[in-house]
Amino acid sequence: MKRNDSEVTENGDVEVRKGVTIPETELGWRFSRSSGPGGQSVNTTDSRVELTFDVAGTTALSDVLKSRALERLSHRLVDGVLTVAASEHKSQWRNREAARTRLAALLRDAIAAPPRQRRPTKPSKNSVRRRLDDKKRRGETKRLRGRPED
Repeated sequence: MKRNDSEVTENGDVEVRKGVTIPETELGWRFSRSSGPGGQSVNTTDSRVELTFDVAGTTALSDVLKSRALERLSHRLVDGVLTVAASEHKSQWRNREAARTRLAALLRDAIAAPPRQRRPTKPSKNSVRRRLDDKKRRGETKRLRGRPED
């Protein structure tokens, strides 16, 4: 069951895509005071959320997906650990949902299959002919802009 348009399953696991789920036990949570909105309670509630996931040590991803994720997320990893922070909401629960959603989106993009190689093709004879005709027409237009010859 999905809640709030998020990729969170009923037991707290994060569903990255069909067939790839990160168990709740592999996620690390840290809470701190948020600098965002909150009124009088902003200095007393720990609504900022940091979600950590050890990409290098996970068992939820196959070796191929893990190496792909490590390569594509290398600029965001610290010792193989991915950290996602969320503090845009007043409530800790909503920030937890936002962090889970963000983690799922990052991992989904990181483990996506590489795009297919482009096969080079030749331009059609008609497109070559049209291009050359256009060039001739433009050249003729520019030639006519010059001074008339005496």
